[in-house]
Amino acid sequence: MSYLWQEFNIKTFTAQTLVFRDGNFIPELSDYKNIEISKNNINIKENSDLPIHIIYIGEIVGDHNINIYIYAENTKIIMTNKIITKKPAFLNIYIKNYGENSVFDGQIIAQNHKNLKIDVKGEHFCKNTGILVKTKVMAYENSDTELNGSAIINKNITDCDSNISFSVMADKNAKIKLKPTQYIKSIPLNAVHSASLYNPNQNQINYLSESGLSSKEIKEVLTEAFLSQE
Repeated sequence: MSYLWQEFNIKTFTAQTLVFRDGNFIPELSDYKNIEISKNNINIKENSDLPIHIIYIGEIVGDHNINIYIYAENTKIIMTNKIITKKPAFLNIYIKNYGENSVFDGQIIAQNHKNLKIDVKGEHFCKNTGILVKTKVMAYENSDTELNGSAIINKNITDCDSNISFSVMADKNAKIKLKPTQYIKSIPLNAVHSASLYNPNQNQINYLSESGLSSKEIKEVLTEAFLSQE
């Protein structure tokens, strides 16, 4: 699956893979077993010695829903999400973790040229579960971005690791709305929420300008640096 690296700069590794392109599941590019996929639902019921890698790439338009149900114990689920929006789009991701010692670790990277709304909800139904989702958005001129995130740790569900965070680099004429929320009814191992706006500093701009880059090239370099930063 080297094209994922060439086209989308996505590193692949030994794993069970589920590949979605432009919002559609592509079974011929996926390598998975013992995972049920039906319409918008991904059901992970059996333990896996290999990590499970959900790859969600391409351009999306309109409404898209992904429901991820984790029942397997001691399993790592990784999600790499790189999307572009040139028309209005809504992406809803709901993770439910029932699997003790199982961790969902997701990264969403979006380039928004129009209107984009992302809702991420992570709900813990078992102790010692992890749901970690980091979202980065490049919001271009005259775009409208809304990011909502909810972490839910239910009663008597202890020692959970929760982190739902947002980071946005925005054009001065872009509209941004960020809303991270937490509903915590048990003592977690870790519970972090953050929302931040990134602006390049003048020293960075001056350095790139003195290196001979044009204003357009400087913007491209700073955007790529922001989106690729871990």
